[in-house]
Amino acid sequence: MRQVVMYGPGDVRVEDREDPKIIEPTDAIIRLTATCICGSDLWPYRGTEPVDHQVMGHEYVGVVERVGSGVHTVKVGDFVVGSFWASDNTCEICQAGYQAYCVHRVLMGTLGTQSELARIPLADGTLVATPGIPEPDLIPSLMAASDVLGTGWFAAVAAEVGPGKTVAVVGDGAVGLLGILAAKQLGAERIIAFSRHTDRQALAREFGATDIIEERGDAGAAKVKDLTDGLGAHSAIEAVGTQEAMMQAIHSTRPGGHVGFVGVSHGVSIPGDELFMAGVHLHGGPAPVRQYLPELIQLIWDRTIDPGRVFDLTLPLEQAAEGYQAMDQRTATKVLLTL
Repeated sequence: MRQVVMYGPGDVRVEDREDPKIIEPTDAIIRLTATCICGSDLWPYRGTEPVDHQVMGHEYVGVVERVGSGVHTVKVGDFVVGSFWASDNTCEICQAGYQAYCVHRVLMGTLGTQSELARIPLADGTLVATPGIPEPDLIPSLMAASDVLGTGWFAAVAAEVGPGKTVAVVGDGAVGLLGILAAKQLGAERIIAFSRHTDRQALAREFGATDIIEERGDAGAAKVKDLTDGLGAHSAIEAVGTQEAMMQAIHSTRPGGHVGFVGVSHGVSIPGDELFMAGVHLHGGPAPVRQYLPELIQLIWDRTIDPGRVFDLTLPLEQAAEGYQAMDQRTATKVLLTL
């Protein structure tokens, strides 16, 4: 099969690799219909994280080709969506809704899904079949459900977004934009998006943003206060993972409010005195996407939401290196790779 491999920072190649095989009876093999490049893939690409001949990708949709003897909830021929964490969905942690912390979890990025085929461990607990074979125009949205939509949704839930509330969203990448979509679906009254990019501002408004703030850091947080009678937002979503973004989210939130943080943390250290005096709730981390997949798939299937609009560049898998370059240079928000 063909698969994306990152040899080192900035060095992405597509090469022939051995086809995956059933290893455990709980495995399934899927033939991918689409995959994509995640913002988190840019950390090693930019040299922020070490990388050496690493298979890439953790988002996937496709058709089941083979199943192990212990797989019972999906079958050959099913079109499926799965999360970036494989989980059994039966342990106590999974049953509490935190499948990203399953006691048997497997990080799909270690197996790589920017490929023609992929082995999915714990298939019964990881994969969710769609009601049928989707129309081609639904593929991007179902692809988004595998990670960025589920992550944005979890961020909104963690931030206790709900009717009548004001939400501030830090980060205008795919996760931040879909955090806006989630906040709208969860009934937020006012959604304040931080963005300096006109194309992303336009999509943010289409997804439900009511206000746009271009300032960052303390200046951005001060703008939120100005828009909320000096109080701050009830909820804030942090979808970047930097020190500035985290503090911006905390400082944008009113006392008693909630911050949902899902940006992959790099160099974030919250001063204890600031946290103590902020009086806000913090909740986040790797999103338990599997918890939300059935609901999100149905919303997409019914065409209630169209999260696939975050993909603004589509390339064949063979041109994955161009996709990485486009996202690194911010000429694309998120790249869909087709097979």
